[in-house]
Amino acid sequence: MTAPLTPPSQPNHQPPHHTWQAPPPGYGQGASKDGPGMRTEVREAAVITVATAVGGLLLGLLWWWLAPHVPLISDSTTVYLKDTEGEQAIGVDGTFTLLALGFGLVSATVVFLLRRRGGIPIVVALTVGGILGSLVAWRLGVWLGPTQDVVAHAKEVGEGVTFDAPLELSAKGALLAWSVSALLVHLGLTALFAPRDPDPFHTPYPPLP
Repeated sequence: MTAPLTPPSQPNHQPPHHTWQAPPPGYGQGASKDGPGMRTEVREAAVITVATAVGGLLLGLLWWWLAPHVPLISDSTTVYLKDTEGEQAIGVDGTFTLLALGFGLVSATVVFLLRRRGGIPIVVALTVGGILGSLVAWRLGVWLGPTQDVVAHAKEVGEGVTFDAPLELSAKGALLAWSVSALLVHLGLTALFAPRDPDPFHTPYPPLP
């Protein structure tokens, strides 16, 4: 006696269960935006650099206006300091440094408020712009100040008459004060208030069973 050839009943067919799910709309499109995003950052950095350099004109005017005057006097043969113990020369460098630090604070704050993010192009723009702005301020202040030809100036005013020395920046390291101040302020604001970047290891998909 043989067994019947009728196959046993099969359970209802169930579609295979896949743990993989379709990605959310727009997934994978971020890479296509990297190029235009970088170009935008470069354009913004160029604008920041130019604007900061132009701001050096205001720094130069303030330095020329606020820096103390160094009095000179001449006799028939020599030009020398009228007040040998005076600290006016140090005050000239100190005035430039303090003003540059303030300009760095203001420029970094304005850049952060307008952009709310960091980035290498912005850092480079603040650094280069601060140096250019300081150079512009230095040369403008020297140009606006008393003539650089001290001998001719002494002959012009006459023997025994006090006159102002040329506006000079003895401590050339002051030309970096703007950039250093801007970088530190912008770094602090970015660390405290900038939005955090998304976790690159975060995935929207559920874990595998």
